Amino acid sequence: MRIKDVEIRLCRLQEPPMAASEMRGGVKSDLEFLVLTVKTDEGLEASTFGFAGRGARMAGEIAASALKPFFLGRDPLFREQHWHDYRMADRWWNHVPMYSYGPFDIACWLIGALSANQPLYKYLGAYRDRVPVYASSLLLKSPADYAQQAREIQARGWKGYKLHPPGDVAFDLEAYRACREAVGPDFKLMSDPVAAYTFEQALKIGRELEKLDYYWFEEPLYDESHHTLRELTRTLDIPICGAEVLTKHPYSVAECISGRVFDIVRADVSWSGGVTAVMKTAHLAEAFGVQCEIHTTIYHPLELVNLHCCAAVKNSEFFELLVPDTHYAFGLKEPIRIEDGYAILPDKPGLGIDLDWDIIDNCTFDML
Repeated sequence: MRIKDVEIRLCRLQEPPMAASEMRGGVKSDLEFLVLTVKTDEGLEASTFGFAGRGARMAGEIAASALKPFFLGRDPLFREQHWHDYRMADRWWNHVPMYSYGPFDIACWLIGALSANQPLYKYLGAYRDRVPVYASSLLLKSPADYAQQAREIQARGWKGYKLHPPGDVAFDLEAYRACREAVGPDFKLMSDPVAAYTFEQALKIGRELEKLDYYWFEEPLYDESHHTLRELTRTLDIPICGAEVLTKHPYSVAECISGRVFDIVRADVSWSGGVTAVMKTAHLAEAFGVQCEIHTTIYHPLELVNLHCCAAVKNSEFFELLVPDTHYAFGLKEPIRIEDGYAILPDKPGLGIDLDWDIIDNCTFDML
């Protein structure tokens, strides 16, 4: 079996849901993404979304010029070979974002699962068929808004709530306290300020989060601030979580684990470089007794791939979804099923839920 063609769609959601208040700095953003289809000479094909940052045109041109020629003519089942060949090719010449590699790798895994007539998580080697869900906030306008959303998530039966606060210490502390008061002592809460703090601020916040019994403290500083993060991890009792934006998973993550930069590491099928990168990172972490909490990929067709990976490892406790989850649920013909706070794995082969091509066609503004 050989890859005979790769179709790359440049897409823009026609009614972007993100308001100015939901992005740090007050910048409004359209949602642009790729939809990539890998076709084989045996008639099997697989499609997946691809991350595009702030522009599908840029991401699509990178995919078309650097990744498509690399994959054409290759056997989609030789995923480990592709991984190592491309790692060397990228070192010598391309130097492209790893999110460009992700959808190609995902499509190859989906083709493999389809050829085996198995849902992806079973093709990977299933550990479970349902995964606890936690909600991940956008930026909200007031501490009371975070508390209200936390209550709503708890009422839905989900298993936790993570705040993305704006990064102002006084505001953030008020929001952390308001959320704990809103949900009581037994509901899991997490903090992710997206690298907003200095070391001194992170230390102050971290000690307060410990008093409030928060479950983890994510990316308090930039992920590459290894020396400072190591000191924070050593000083605080609350687990420090990070590594989602580090390049070169799993190799960069190995250094973070061995050097105790983080207590918990992160990976996802978009930013880390596909299913291959996530599974390598999760298995690496498992060998050190470390959790690998799989990171949101925003769009539900990609979140579903993340869910398959979550179900194929033991050391990822949760499945993360951004809320309001209706913002990003487009692109699938059926919603990801959530029952009693657990995401249920689909049992159909491959991705398990068909893509919604009517919506994709409506979002497509060019093809490469």
